[in-house]
Amino acid sequence: MKLAHFALVIDDYDKAIAYYTSVLGFHLLEDTRLDENKRWVRVATAEHAETSILLAKASNEEQQSRIGNQTGGRVFLFLHTDNFQEFYDRLLQHEVKIIRPITHEVWGTVCVFQDMYGNLWDLIQPITNGNA
Repeated sequence: MKLAHFALVIDDYDKAIAYYTSVLGFHLLEDTRLDENKRWVRVATAEHAETSILLAKASNEEQQSRIGNQTGGRVFLFLHTDNFQEFYDRLLQHEVKIIRPITHEVWGTVCVFQDMYGNLWDLIQPITNGNA
């Protein structure tokens, strides 16, 4: 088994694609129109990533109420990097809101940022082989 996709509820396909690709540097893997209002849009951290985010446009009031708060205010997504400072600088350059500043833990370097919808992300550079 493997996790293929998970849905992230959004309000607008094109706006979400622009944010996740231009600001966070994800790759657009697929954008297929399914009908007049629905598209199958997947983004991922790499072109050949095994797991992707399905950008799922809210289609009713209940779904709209979940945009940006799918986990009740907890950190929702955990993004690992091998160059923390470079990615952190990218966030600052794009004026991404930093919720918790950088800390250095025994397991790695971390900060919490908020995406355009309010979802909380941990940016983590894990310590591997004694390197941060």
